[in-house]
Amino acid sequence: MDPPEPTPTREEAPCPRPQGWGGHGQAPLGKGGYSLKGNRKRFTGAPHPDRDAQFEQIEAKKKEFLENADPIVSVDTKKKELVGNFKNAGRTWRSKPDEVNAHDFRIDADYRAVPYGVYDVVANRGFVNVGISADTPEFAVDSLTRWWREDGGKRYPYAERLLVFADAGGSNSSRSRVFKVRLQEKLADTFGLAVRVCHYPAGASKWNPVEHRLFSHISNNWTGSPLRTLKGMLSRIRGTVTKTGLRVRALLSRKLYPKGVKVSDAELAELELERGEVCPGWNYTISPRLA
Repeated sequence: MDPPEPTPTREEAPCPRPQGWGGHGQAPLGKGGYSLKGNRKRFTGAPHPDRDAQFEQIEAKKKEFLENADPIVSVDTKKKELVGNFKNAGRTWRSKPDEVNAHDFRIDADYRAVPYGVYDVVANRGFVNVGISADTPEFAVDSLTRWWREDGGKRYPYAERLLVFADAGGSNSSRSRVFKVRLQEKLADTFGLAVRVCHYPAGASKWNPVEHRLFSHISNNWTGSPLRTLKGMLSRIRGTVTKTGLRVRALLSRKLYPKGVKVSDAELAELELERGEVCPGWNYTISPRLA
């Protein structure tokens, strides 16, 4: 006669299945309104005390410029992309999978592309300056200047002012002295434009129009397609269109941008810069300097 099975200890006892658990390790939770879900990014922390006031200021300036038919643009740097045989998230219709590198090592990339976008709010047109150097404030201003020279100045030949919506951080940071100095030199002084800048509060960048009216469509257009060459990347950006009429122009910049450029107090004092009455750290106008 075999000896009785030993009684399992508390640590050895199997975990009881919840009532209604199905076989083969699956639970019929679908009938109860459940489904597999991932995490959702939602909470941004405590809002800045001036958040609402800044959004009201942005809307007021937008209305003012629209009523006067003055140009309005939204700017930002899109996610940097490794150019080479790397996986690009998403799926495409094909007979067999596109084979790419197993790892996304930067050392294996031909370039690390930096797409800086300028979205024309009035005309529903996009402009992307694709750099291969550092994402610096000077690169940001050069991208905006290039847009004005190639598109904006031709679309708005009689404009005397320009409204720019930008994030509070990054290469177009509200605290960047270099960004302001280059706006003065390369845009205001060169083209005689009064540049009004409104920065979105920290944590509110998703409301910047360039994100959902330009970048999201570019990402959809190249989803699942490896960005193997700069030419191919530019082609994908240029091929971005929407039913609402969006068209996008893309140019390549091979200029090298050094990091760590400093601006002295004396240089900053020479700017023709006027702070706004509302949230002056986020709102300012840089006017052309008299010769």
